[in-house]
Amino acid sequence: MTTPVRVPFPVVDEVSRHCLQQEEPETVHIEVHLPGPLDPTRLRKAFTEALYRHPRILMREARGPWYRRRYEWELTAEPDVEVVTFAPSGPRALEDARTRALAQAPPLSLSPPIRLEVVDSVLFLTINHTALDGPACLRVLATAAELYGGRDNAPAAPPVRPAEPRRETPASAATWSPPARVARGTPDPSPGNGMLVTELALPHRPKGSPYTVNDQLMVATALTIAHWNREHGARPRPLRITMPVDDRPRDTSMPIGNGTRLVEVPFAPGELTDPDLPGLLRRTAERTRALKALPRPQLGHGATLLTAPWAPVAARAALTRALRRAAAPWTSTTLLSNIGRIPYPLDFGEEAGRAHAVWFSAPARMPRGLTVTTASTAGRLHLALRWSRALLGDGDGAHLRDLFEHHLHTTEATP
Repeated sequence: MTTPVRVPFPVVDEVSRHCLQQEEPETVHIEVHLPGPLDPTRLRKAFTEALYRHPRILMREARGPWYRRRYEWELTAEPDVEVVTFAPSGPRALEDARTRALAQAPPLSLSPPIRLEVVDSVLFLTINHTALDGPACLRVLATAAELYGGRDNAPAAPPVRPAEPRRETPASAATWSPPARVARGTPDPSPGNGMLVTELALPHRPKGSPYTVNDQLMVATALTIAHWNREHGARPRPLRITMPVDDRPRDTSMPIGNGTRLVEVPFAPGELTDPDLPGLLRRTAERTRALKALPRPQLGHGATLLTAPWAPVAARAALTRALRRAAAPWTSTTLLSNIGRIPYPLDFGEEAGRAHAVWFSAPARMPRGLTVTTASTAGRLHLALRWSRALLGDGDGAHLRDLFEHHLHTTEATP
């Protein structure tokens, strides 16, 4: 019998594994809407074949003694479980599927740590974020679409932008002080995360603008939280917004796993009060460009040191959790994950058709408590707000959506 290949947990996976909580599972949710129905047998066959074509996704956490110095992934020759399921239709079928995507993480002990649930013409892909991220699993889904529909699902070429000279990160008052927290709304007594998804118009951006749509989304997020906090009587504080940066190719060579690195975009309080919007957009663009250009480990140098095998994982896990609690006041205000234009057609053939809406959502554990995830498909912006129920309730989520839509519209102002 062949001994399974084992791969040590990368830094991101190990830190996530140390800090798992049952109350707020670390799941990534991807929701893909198609115009037509899918055949269960064909979809199961296509998705399973897609897993084989991206074998790094076929993994489970390897067992080991308490004194082991590393967690390891064990790569498997085939899935341990049936990944694809079909849920019955019903008036609350979509809402229930979203709830499951937030509340029930696929176990790390079974390969692969994902599941694909189909409700009518909607695909719900739920990912255990300790093992994988959204862009990697979207690549696998694009392969499945090509196998299912027989149509080319190669990624579109990324937009061509002029090369930018490397710049130092612009100084900001927000960098060296604990950032603002999202003000407490009306929490829900139930544990876990809540979520709201909505479709908006893509913001207009004048041709030749020195900023991108991502910068408009960043400014809209900062203005939304500043507005929300003012309404709730919070003292003005600097904001820091975490932004994932993903440099991986989108073709079949894309590395599967957690492949993004995190940077933090700062905003001083005065920038967000009656702002000069063209100036704020320009400064934000300078910051995001500089941060993207800086070489940096995925979670910073401290995480790299913590995950070095200098002690058993049980001891390092306890230290990591203690340090995370101590660092809670310095955790960024929120996370904005902009997937951008979905690079794949996600075309499932003649009957099921091509995706016309794709939503993602990222975990929203406290102390951050709120994440904003955006993607664009078919010329529309798909926004998911996800929050910790210990911080916000459903009505709060609806109000934050309205604020975001308003402030995104204001970024269309021109000098």
